[in-house]
Amino acid sequence: MQTKQLGNSDLTITSLGIGAWAMGGGDWAFGWGPQDDTESIAAIRAGVESGMNWIDTAAVYGLGHSEEVVAKALEGLTPRPYVFTKCARIWGEDRKIGKCLKADSVRAECEASLRRLKVEAIDLYQVHWPEPDEDVEEGWAELSKLRTEGKVRWIGVSNFSVSQMRRAAAIAPITSLQPPYSMVVPDVEKEILPYCLENNIGTLIYSPMKSGLLSGRMTRERVAAMEADGDHRQRTPHFQEPLLTRNLNLVELLREIGARHGKMPGEVAIAWALRHPAVTATIVGLRSPAQLNGTIGAAEWRLTEGEVGEIATFLA
Repeated sequence: MQTKQLGNSDLTITSLGIGAWAMGGGDWAFGWGPQDDTESIAAIRAGVESGMNWIDTAAVYGLGHSEEVVAKALEGLTPRPYVFTKCARIWGEDRKIGKCLKADSVRAECEASLRRLKVEAIDLYQVHWPEPDEDVEEGWAELSKLRTEGKVRWIGVSNFSVSQMRRAAAIAPITSLQPPYSMVVPDVEKEILPYCLENNIGTLIYSPMKSGLLSGRMTRERVAAMEADGDHRQRTPHFQEPLLTRNLNLVELLREIGARHGKMPGEVAIAWALRHPAVTATIVGLRSPAQLNGTIGAAEWRLTEGEVGEIATFLA
């Protein structure tokens, strides 16, 4: 599997990494519906066996549960993948999610993640969201302290604008940015990806298949059933009309392109994101080992210029 150095770090990571959002389960505000922990653990192990050398999770995924699942999956696992997680989202007994970047909160979140993950140091610790905006500097300064203390190896940001990255970089270097990027949400191409490329900030793209919408396995029936399963995706615009019809038609084009190479629509979507020179790697959400089929083929394969043009013509 192709690898790249992640920004200014000493981490050489594979082009695909294991995303653990859905592994948090369905009993929280941004869950993906019920999830079997046994399947999650098997998915992580299958991903590592296929060559992926990093996992991305967050404290808020399942309100701590995703990190616990990752820890179970890594027990005795060799080779051991890098583990990336995030802070800046908190919750209480009522399970309502809050936003906080105060220094004491960031430190407490880090300590909690270290306990759940059962590691001595987190390979990449990221600010999940730059909220509240006025506390970005305080939160980022605390991440820098955590790195100096050895609790985390490298520090990055997620969902930051260029102006917010500039503010953070004035305090301590940014190793990576994690932005959403897909052919249906390409907004970061305008300013954010060029800024990262110019400033040696690695990019870990999330949702290259737009939360499974471009995987080739999504149907109207599955979307309709999401509400009953407590799946938050049905509430997002791309899973609703009029965008849903447009997106499902786009999947048929991806299916046609993929068929020329023996690839699935999801692999076409991932390869499209990896084509950009600023992209270090993409996060691929897994819920079972079976989902590797339809994603792993993008690790070494790239679209032709003509195929990228076909997709651009459709989107236009």
